[in-house]
This record gives sequence, C-alpha cells and structure tokens, in this order.
Amino acid sequence: MSRSAHPAGPRHADVLPEGHYSAPPADLNALDPKVWAETVTRDEHGVLTVGGIDVKRLAEEFGTPAYFLDEQDFRARARAWRTAFGGDADVFYAGKAFLSRAVVRWLDEEGLNLDVCSGGELATALSAGMPAERIAFHGNNKSVAEIRRAVEAGVGRIVLDSFQEIVRVAHVAQELGRRQRVQIRITVGVEAHTHEFIATAHEDQKFGIPLAGGQAAEAVRRALGLDGIELIGIHSHIGSQIFDMSGFEVAAHRVVGLLEDIRDEHGVELPEIDLGGGLGIAYTSDDDPREPHEIAKALTEIVTRECAAARLTTPRISVEPGRAVVGPTAFTLYEVGTVKPLEGLRTYVSVDGGMSDNIRTALYDAEYSVVLASRVSDAEPVLCRVVGKHCESGDIVVKDAFLPGDLAPGDLIAVPATGAYCRSMASNYNHVLRPPVVAVRDGEARAIVRRETEEDLLRLDVG
Repeated sequence: MSRSAHPAGPRHADVLPEGHYSAPPADLNALDPKVWAETVTRDEHGVLTVGGIDVKRLAEEFGTPAYFLDEQDFRARARAWRTAFGGDADVFYAGKAFLSRAVVRWLDEEGLNLDVCSGGELATALSAGMPAERIAFHGNNKSVAEIRRAVEAGVGRIVLDSFQEIVRVAHVAQELGRRQRVQIRITVGVEAHTHEFIATAHEDQKFGIPLAGGQAAEAVRRALGLDGIELIGIHSHIGSQIFDMSGFEVAAHRVVGLLEDIRDEHGVELPEIDLGGGLGIAYTSDDDPREPHEIAKALTEIVTRECAAARLTTPRISVEPGRAVVGPTAFTLYEVGTVKPLEGLRTYVSVDGGMSDNIRTALYDAEYSVVLASRVSDAEPVLCRVVGKHCESGDIVVKDAFLPGDLAPGDLIAVPATGAYCRSMASNYNHVLRPPVVAVRDGEARAIVRRETEEDLLRLDVG
C-alpha cells in the first residue's frame, strides 16, 4: 500500500477493497515498532509490557478495558515535532485527539502550543496551567459565551470560521476593551485522500470560508475593517490521516495566492499561515507515515517556494499535529470473553469493550492491528474479527486480523495506536462505563483519567 492508502476506508483513497485481508504474519507474537509505542515490548515470559510494567499487572490494578499511554513516547514525539519545525514556526497540539490536564502539562513542558475547539477543552487547558497566549481556539460554531471566555483569558488566536464569527468575535472583543488576534479559516478546494467524514477542505462541508467565488477575500476585507480584531493570518486544514504531501502543496499554493491578493489590494502582508494537521500514523504495518523532520522540511520548502514566486516575505508557519503525537503512544487492553468460530468465515472474538471505547471502526471503517498480550502462542493463526459487547452488529473493534488458534476466554489482547480519538470519542452507549487512561513511565503507572463508575453515570440522571 502507498502513503496515500490509509485505514480510514476506501471512499476517497486508493485502498484495498472491502473484505480483503492479507496473508497471516510470519510471527503472530512480533511487535512492529512502527505501530507500537517506544517502550512496548515483551518480557521473558512473552507478556506485553509498557514502561517496564507487564499488562497482567496493569490489568489487575486498573482493570479492562483500559487505555495505557506511554508517557516517554508521548514526550519524545512532542519534542520531535518541536525540534523539526524549530523556533521560527509554531506547533499546536490538536487537543481534540486526546486531552487531559496531565497531557496539557506535558505539552507545556515540552514546548508545544495547544489548539482547542470547545469551551470544555479551553477549560481543561486553562485549569492545567497552559499559558493562554499559547492557545488557539477553533470550531465552526463557537458560542458567544465560549468566545467571551477565550478573549477574557487572552488566548493567542481565535480561528474565524464564518462571516458571522468575524462580527461576533470583534463585537465581544470591543465590549471587553480588547483587540483579539485572529486567523481566518478558508477552504481551498483540495480534497485530501481520506474518508469523506474527515476530508475538510473541499467546498461542500461545514468548515471554513470558501476561497472560491471571492468569499475568502471578502472575509479578509471585513476582518481588516473591524477594530476589535487583528487579522494575523490564514488557516487551512485539508483533512485527517494523510500520508501524501501533494495535497498540502496545492493548498499552500492557493493560500499564498490569497496572501498575494491581500497584499495587492490592502497593502498588508499577513505574518502567519497555518497549514493545519491531519498527518497520518501507522495503524497497521502496511501504513507508511512520514517522520516529523520530513514533514517540516517539505512544508517549509513548499511555503518558501510559493512565497518567493509571489514576492512575499515567507510567513511564520504553524501546524497542528494531534493524532501524530498521541495516536501511537497508547494501546487499548481488553479481556477476551467469548470465542465463536464460524466455519468457512472467521472467528468472532468478543471483548469487554467495543464501540463505546473505539467508535472509529464503525464510523470510518478504520483498520487496526491486534495481538495476544498476556502470553505468546505457537498455535496456527486464525482469521478473527474482534468485536465488542454492545447491542450492535456493527460493534467491531478490529475488522480482520489473525490471532492464535488457541485464543481463549480470559486472555488479554491489545490494540495499538488508540491514543487519538478513542477516549475523546468514547460514549456511554448501553450505559457502559468509559475506560480509564493510564500513563506509564519508568516502572510506574497512574490513572490520568480515572475509570467511570456507576455513581458517575447515575449522578447525571436527575430522576
């Protein structure tokens, strides 16, 4: 599979047809370092370990299902992105991937900024001590209350997503006696090679102001004429789980073209350009993500070249890797409940979680890897479908994977690359309790988001 093929599904990418699966791996017990976090390995007994702790011990202490996050790996990836782009660019971690107060503190310590897209994410960031000037506030329908809190807190930028928001933010800022720094999010007509639901730069979708028809140019004109806001740049985001840089090249060309028009019409060179995020990670061994230094070099060269052609000063570049930082750092640990062979088809392996802790397979037809975690096995591989405990036939965690033929109830299995979006999108469907997020580092483990209890569930039900 090429860089443009990815686990989001076949609707907008050149991927293998539905139902296709490759031959079983040569070694079912092997751990592909491309897919697993830095400190994940197997001990002398063949038990999966992370941060020096085996999963049997982790399961005993924290239960299953649970997300286990390799803190060392998270910090290393954050530093790699910061180092790759250097001091002349900004890296905003996209909080929607996964956000907690511990993560906010790690980001602050590792020098990353933070992108939030709701009042709740903003509250989490501020409560954990992230400096407000290093926060960007996103979203296609920010409420007046959310805007007011962001302006009062002094966030570094608000990304404007509509004509109404231009006026709304300017009005709130003027009421508060502030001049709020803003960017305008535009849609550049580039459809990334991704699933329809996570491709975000074609015109027929809810985000941004279209470049086509002069709408983006009109948004700039209005923003430059309002006293309550200071327009500092243009924002573009073309999608998620992207491996091919060609989409960014086309997007940068069109964004720089808009910057050139702004200079020619208004005599202003905007100092910033945000190219968004969406860089892909490896969910399976077939995926081939780029390293941060490759991405930084490619994006910098693209923008520099386009600006030179337009005789513009190269603006400060921002990027927003969220999944690419946290996605590979965590895995979900499940306990097998039932094993149901269907002759001539596959074996259904039911676990104690499911679509309430990982909706991505059902939502995007996403692909994942899975391994037997509590032991090694020499049994022959069997084609399996890992499914959850919910009352939905679409409650699938891993659609097609090979597991040992002696898999049995009570075994622990682990699904890697679940750090991004799984806990963020988790639900209480069927009144199932959401799992904890456990950070593991140097032989120590602690819950940074505790497991929900029945008391939590019932507390919201006022009867």
